[in-house]
Amino acid sequence: MKALPTITLIASTTFLFVACEQKTAPTEPTAQPKGSGSQMPKGSGSQMPPPEKKVDDKSASATPDSPPADGTKSDSTFNRPSKEELKKSLSPMQYKVAVESGTEPPRANEYWNNKKAGIYVDIISGKALFASTSKFKSGTGWPSFFEPIDKAEVVEIVDSSLGMTRTEVRSKTGDTHLGHLFPDGPQPTGLRYCINSASLRFVPADKLKEEGLEQYAKLFTKE
Repeated sequence: MKALPTITLIASTTFLFVACEQKTAPTEPTAQPKGSGSQMPKGSGSQMPPPEKKVDDKSASATPDSPPADGTKSDSTFNRPSKEELKKSLSPMQYKVAVESGTEPPRANEYWNNKKAGIYVDIISGKALFASTSKFKSGTGWPSFFEPIDKAEVVEIVDSSLGMTRTEVRSKTGDTHLGHLFPDGPQPTGLRYCINSASLRFVPADKLKEEGLEQYAKLFTKE
């Protein structure tokens, strides 16, 4: 008897990986519901089950308080304005620094020598970033802080520009370029957040309630 030819079927699947931007966290795959496995639907005999519907992980697993994949929290209700809109709402220096990651000149900026009590919010999102209680005189000509109000709102990114390796800091919600972080600050952290005034807006302590930021008033009860 002649041997029947063997037909080998080779299936290949090509996965396309799309590189994400440096500041965008990858989306984790949706977990498969328990019990779905390879079970056969009732009455289907030996037929393969129909392909499962993809579940949107944002609607199925995320909650308003769920952090992104990188572990930080963001304001899901904030929609960052377009570059065209920001060009209209920001000054040329604010746009250059906050959007184009530029640097303002030392001492020729608004808050480097500001000694008033209050908090500094993101120029784009309005989120609270730093408090005057952590501001110190660094001698650099830029506003300097030893810690942020909410560390989750300040994202650290490796910056290899200018022929050196530094740590850039950006706001999580507004994706605003703030400045750089250095390990030469005072105690209790030993850190120096060197921040551009153009990326900030100062809210005096006595105006916090007017701006809906009264939760930060407790920072100034002893000042």
